[in-house]
Amino acid sequence: MSDANSGSLVSSAYNQALEVIASVEPRIADATRQELADQRASLKLIASENYASPAVLLTMGTWLSDKYAEGTIGHRFYAGCQNVDTVEALAAEHARELFGAPYAYVQPHSGIDANLVAYWSILAHRVEGPWLEKVGAKNVNELSDEDWEKLRHEFGSQRLLGMSLDSGGHLTHGFRPNISGKMFHQQQYGTDPETGLLDYDVVRAKAKEFKPLVLVAGYSAYPRRINFAKMREIADEVGATLFVDMAHFAGLVAGKVFTGDENPVPFAHITATTTHKSLRGPRGGLLLAQEEYAPSVDRGCPMVLGGPLSHVMAAKAVALAEARRPEFQTYAQDVADNAQHLAEGFLSRGAKLVTGGTDNHIVLLDVTSFGLTGRQAESALLDAGVVTNRNSVPADPNGAWYTSGIRLGTPALTTRGFGKDEFDRVAELIVHVLQNTQPGTTKAGTPSQASYSLAEGVADKVKDASAEMLDKHPLYPGLELK
Repeated sequence: MSDANSGSLVSSAYNQALEVIASVEPRIADATRQELADQRASLKLIASENYASPAVLLTMGTWLSDKYAEGTIGHRFYAGCQNVDTVEALAAEHARELFGAPYAYVQPHSGIDANLVAYWSILAHRVEGPWLEKVGAKNVNELSDEDWEKLRHEFGSQRLLGMSLDSGGHLTHGFRPNISGKMFHQQQYGTDPETGLLDYDVVRAKAKEFKPLVLVAGYSAYPRRINFAKMREIADEVGATLFVDMAHFAGLVAGKVFTGDENPVPFAHITATTTHKSLRGPRGGLLLAQEEYAPSVDRGCPMVLGGPLSHVMAAKAVALAEARRPEFQTYAQDVADNAQHLAEGFLSRGAKLVTGGTDNHIVLLDVTSFGLTGRQAESALLDAGVVTNRNSVPADPNGAWYTSGIRLGTPALTTRGFGKDEFDRVAELIVHVLQNTQPGTTKAGTPSQASYSLAEGVADKVKDASAEMLDKHPLYPGLELK
């Protein structure tokens, strides 16, 4: 099928869908059209965002949404789930083959849900299972009230060790305001204060002192790779379960950019990911596990999750099938290469990067050298059509709300076809905006962490320069909305 015919089919599909939507609530149809226009006109550099294919997007808009399917394949709590069984089995098959994992669970609705299933699965496997065996019970329903209270205490006194938020970890890695920081007795490891890099000897020493049940590896804003073989060694030394959250870099694992010791799947007891971000699929979660943890993970619904989203599981299957194609490996390598080009573009213009660079898909820019907070930088860039997100840097003096950095990622613009020259130009435009942004003051005349002023004409100049690049790399080429 030619690109023109494909574009014509996609255009027809979306225009007809929007007509149906508009017949009920035209404002939703209008907002949907505007979202495509906005995405086409902006430089999307949010590391956790991407562009799913029309096939993935269309898969979500079907009657599979209408089914309840609690339970697992072939063992549902509702009748009539034979087609959902097919969908879930195909998604799990693609996940196992793509990542080389013995077991895959595709029901989690999001990355946080996937992490929660992982944590409760570890607790069930490591705490509940031995406890039931000790008292001679088959399940928790057979426990006496006294034994149940003792088990509840055991659940609540387990330990978790994860990367701190300002070092690049995620809020679900034991951050106290998050549920993970409340359900575990938690401590966190950081990065070297001078280099910003992970120090495995420090992690090992912390683990030996704290003796966690769960050792969490993975990140949302750490611009380097991790040696998961070393993390597994540390986990084994202290008797911990190694849980890896690869939500951000799963596409680099799937695309064979991260191999050997940098591929977490062979080393982690359980690996969680989202299916969007660098995997370029629908918004959702996914778990990979070693066989010993499969029975516990399979209880994710109804242990933690509500009914599976069958239409999203179908879209996961389509996206994972796309990721198994050879061209996805080329894409993943381009994502990593483009991050290097973006980092080099910043460094050549005197900007400061956390860890001094990147070797994954993330560039973390410290904006304090421009006299700005992350909040001010994020807002000024958005005025100029550059979409980023503010992010903490190690030992951030501005805290987690205003921050001192902005996080940039290359997956989305790489999907559009940006390469070395374009990413160098992107770095130039960002530096130009930040150099021409001044922090504001409060009503009392003190320095503000939020207000700012962007020099006149800068936003329009950057938007015009961006448009030249974006026009050469159209988003969803051939898709024309009425």
